[in-house]
Amino acid sequence: MPAFAYTARQGDRSVSGTISATGATEAKAELGRRGLAGVTLKARTEKSLWQRLSQPMGTPRPRVKLADFAVFGRQFATMLSSGIPMMECLEILAEQQTDPGFRHVLERITEEVRAGTDLSEALKKYPRLFDTIFVSMVKAGEASGQLDDILLRMADYLEGSQKLRGQVRGALTFPVVSLVLVLGVSIFLLTFIIPRFKEVFDSMGAELPDITKLTMAVSNALKTHYVAWGGTGAVVGFCLWSWLRRTASGRWVHDWTLIHIPIIGALFRKISISRFAKTFATLIQSGVPILESLDIVAVTTGNLVIEAAVRESIESVRQGENLAGPLQRSGVFPPMVTRMIAVGEKTGAMETMLEKIGDFYDDQVESAVETLTSVLEPALIVTMSVVVGTIVVSVFMPIFDLATHLNK
Repeated sequence: MPAFAYTARQGDRSVSGTISATGATEAKAELGRRGLAGVTLKARTEKSLWQRLSQPMGTPRPRVKLADFAVFGRQFATMLSSGIPMMECLEILAEQQTDPGFRHVLERITEEVRAGTDLSEALKKYPRLFDTIFVSMVKAGEASGQLDDILLRMADYLEGSQKLRGQVRGALTFPVVSLVLVLGVSIFLLTFIIPRFKEVFDSMGAELPDITKLTMAVSNALKTHYVAWGGTGAVVGFCLWSWLRRTASGRWVHDWTLIHIPIIGALFRKISISRFAKTFATLIQSGVPILESLDIVAVTTGNLVIEAAVRESIESVRQGENLAGPLQRSGVFPPMVTRMIAVGEKTGAMETMLEKIGDFYDDQVESAVETLTSVLEPALIVTMSVVVGTIVVSVFMPIFDLATHLNK
């Protein structure tokens, strides 16, 4: 059946979308029955047989970044607050998506909502795209009739998460690039430059210093067995990483180490606490019950140690105890966090306190990122200087000794 893109007026506002009909006359009649006036139609071009055959087989996989998802939530909320019906909002959002996978998912969700399914239930069928937080907040918005406000909160939450990720990624990029550069320069010197000097020293029969012998031995090992070394290291690293990620004990060790390792551990702990506070505050503000909110927050902290502390607090709250007590006993949350949560419970302003905790730790993360960068930058420069300098000194020491011997 042919499809038409339309623009029209509904009262004092302009609306647009798509409609399927046998012809333009039927399309205008249907839009008139919907209460639309001043309809302008444009036939959508059908794809040729070659275009359809040249498309990849199967359903495309959605590839949506966190920033794009935040824009989606904000656009959805803006259209709802403007009075546009939900079905039309979903159609417009599907039309605007440049990612074919995301567009396909939104089209399927639109069909299910049109058939009478609640939006939250339709979103729940795509957990890889719409996580538990998003679905729970949409469900709370449907129940309270404030879906547009809740979607705006969700967009703010996603934008804050994106900013935090960008800060952490920016802080870790320089150390990783510097380490790769140090290793690359060292391997190049040891595998390509040092062997040429070795041939010269062997031809002269000079007695080499200990540091030069050590450098030559390392160079020979890398040059002779670098494939075996690299392959073994890659296999061992992959197996170790897989074990850590797949076993509960391995993940626990990994996550515990991540928040206790010197310098970097403090940063990851602050990130987890900020995520806990912001997520918890957003869910409470959206009307999600506290026990359900805690269950969602436990999963989204991203750290098993903190997740275990939150789950213990769930059991305590279910038995009638306050939230601050079990969080304090866990030893994971700083005293300032638990004291502010206790004040929030007593005053009934839990979401306000959680927002302040999240804002405070966002600032702490930003400060920690700057400190980490300022500390690691000179440390890595010194490391590079020591490594390269040791290799250069080990090469030139025999040359200086030989020159001194010839002068004598």
